[in-house]
Amino acid sequence: MNDADLNLLIALDALLIEGSVIGAARRLGLSESAMSRTLGRLRATTGDAMLVRAGRQMVLTPYAEAIRERTHHTVREARAVLSPTAQSLDLRQLDRCFTLRTNEGFVEAFGSALIAAVAEQAPHAWLSFVPKPEKSARDLREGNIDLEIGVLGNMGPEIRLQALFRDGFVGVVRAGHPLTQQLDIAQFAAYGHIVASRRGELGGPIHDALQQAGFTRKVAALVPAFSSAVALAQESDLVALVPRSLFLHHPLIKNSTTLAMFELPFATPEMTVSQLWHPRLENDAAHRWLRGVVKHVCQPPRTEPRHTTSA
Repeated sequence: MNDADLNLLIALDALLIEGSVIGAARRLGLSESAMSRTLGRLRATTGDAMLVRAGRQMVLTPYAEAIRERTHHTVREARAVLSPTAQSLDLRQLDRCFTLRTNEGFVEAFGSALIAAVAEQAPHAWLSFVPKPEKSARDLREGNIDLEIGVLGNMGPEIRLQALFRDGFVGVVRAGHPLTQQLDIAQFAAYGHIVASRRGELGGPIHDALQQAGFTRKVAALVPAFSSAVALAQESDLVALVPRSLFLHHPLIKNSTTLAMFELPFATPEMTVSQLWHPRLENDAAHRWLRGVVKHVCQPPRTEPRHTTSA
């Protein structure tokens, strides 16, 4: 390589910060004579004196003053490239869009809190929520999305993941609904159910559990989103079947005085909701920060919301 010795940048940064050969030598752990020889090389490379005597002191030349901030920034960036785990992150200056692929229920439950947390810490960063047409790691591998949030599927062995919370289905009805006073499987099956499915599917763990108990449920409506199911239940005697996390975290639902949640009168499998990412972003400082924000926002609430009942 016939280019300039990039090691000189480290010495140049020290000289520009300290403004003296003695100070720069101390900063770099070199002898004064070694630092003086390095200054000579810098002068030969740049064609500028860099440090000149002014009375009893040494001062920076106008060129040295002009490149001081630029040199320090260049050295810092070079160190970050070679040591990604040590990257510094200035959240107030972070200007980046993060793309999260998740379902509507997560956006409805956690979207507003996540947007607020990001805006508070990194005012120039923003989030893009995109739908989940399929469970595939392709978009993670190709860099089209930053995070996948949901129940783990067959995403491939290289994909990193972190569990966020455990979830399961609950019933949501209007306040004062008969099911909030007395609840068994027969009563639960007798009321019309509102099923939310973006794929238009009527089956699932609740359907299977009722069948195993010898009951057939009555589906009154099929809607594409959980919030739509809750809105319909609020104005009727129908039962909305939604994730517990939606009732506990949705900003409009969790404090509602017109809705009640109840635990289902039979066991259904719980789900682990996780965040998944590609290993190339493992040590990206901004991505690590985002993962921490998501994890914090998804923590269970300290107190249970009002208007809940159990079987």
